[in-house]
Amino acid sequence: MSLENKELICICCPRGCHLSVSPNLDVTGNICPRGAVYAKQEISNPLRTLTSTMRISGASLPLCPVKTKDPIPKGKLFEAMHTIDCIHLEAPIKIGDVVIPNICDTGVDVVATRDMDLIK
Repeated sequence: MSLENKELICICCPRGCHLSVSPNLDVTGNICPRGAVYAKQEISNPLRTLTSTMRISGASLPLCPVKTKDPIPKGKLFEAMHTIDCIHLEAPIKIGDVVIPNICDTGVDVVATRDMDLIK
């Protein structure tokens, strides 16, 4: 890690605190404790929730909206998107259904975020 402080804007709440993180992970500028947790996580191992769509057959719409159930490492996003792009779903799908378990060996499932019923 560099010897300079890293500057971040906290996204945990609407306040948007301006955070400064020292090389030894001391955080200043946060109003609540969540800001310190966020800053340390963002510097050491940034995580992101991935939202996307997957192709689906047999439903009234051609795409099913999906998301990771929990955040995954930022460095795995492109690999996860490739995996999502390679899989084709079949209707019916219910909201919350796991459509890809343990994506990219992250321990995180990809779930449907909309019911996709069969075409009648």
